[in-house]
Amino acid sequence: MSAIGHSGPAISALVVTYRTGARLHECLYALKGDEAITEIIIADNGNPPGEQAWIDRFVAACPKARLIRAGDNPGFGTAMNRAAALAGGEMLLACNPDCVIKRGATAFMLEALEGVERPAIVGGRIFGLTGREERGARRNTLTLWNAIGFGKWTLDGEPAPAGPVPVGAVSGAFFLMRREDYAALGGFDEAYFLHVEDVDLCRRAIEAGGSVIYQPKAGALHYTSTSDAPRGKVQAHKADSLKRYFRKFAKTPGEKLATALMVQLIGLAMRLRG
Repeated sequence: MSAIGHSGPAISALVVTYRTGARLHECLYALKGDEAITEIIIADNGNPPGEQAWIDRFVAACPKARLIRAGDNPGFGTAMNRAAALAGGEMLLACNPDCVIKRGATAFMLEALEGVERPAIVGGRIFGLTGREERGARRNTLTLWNAIGFGKWTLDGEPAPAGPVPVGAVSGAFFLMRREDYAALGGFDEAYFLHVEDVDLCRRAIEAGGSVIYQPKAGALHYTSTSDAPRGKVQAHKADSLKRYFRKFAKTPGEKLATALMVQLIGLAMRLRG
């Protein structure tokens, strides 16, 4: 599948939506209008009837759009894997339903993929309405130690790089990777329902000898938290995901002991924040 005027690799954009609201419209129109995006796969994990009707009309009017509506909410990672399994493009672009990509962003992401060790993931600069870089766009590898304050995890406070740089993790809200690399890593770990699955994917890419790259020239406006899912429930999912992540990557006896001692406190802190 290719778009008129587009000579690069076919790019399938994957959008998972759950009670997103009207920001989804902006996201999908931006993807529809971008020649570099050759396919849009929408995984509808649950939206009100009026929003579902709008999605149906959008898909009917957009030849490059496809819809998955299985009648359940299996979680973000599972829905992304379902969408990826249907994708026909060489490249997969993960795009949150409240993200609006800047035109030309994928060209910069493709450029950053050239010559780096595979499996490779490229994330872009995610910014809010003020234009400031958001917290999760570039990060070090998440460890138990930097999670509790002994070291730096997020890098948004650091000076912006002039070009692509290796990092420990990028955001699942906006990244590009080859479909072959996604398949080689097994996609997202479906045991995560919501949150941290992107950090997990990045860590597995690096541990497999691959690369995670932050490309500041590729941008997307991110409205953040547009879903009307209860905040307390979202925080509970995040707590469960963090516990899974730290247990999964604890390898030495010391790491396993520290994880056993700390994960319950981390989970409690996340739930209290909700």
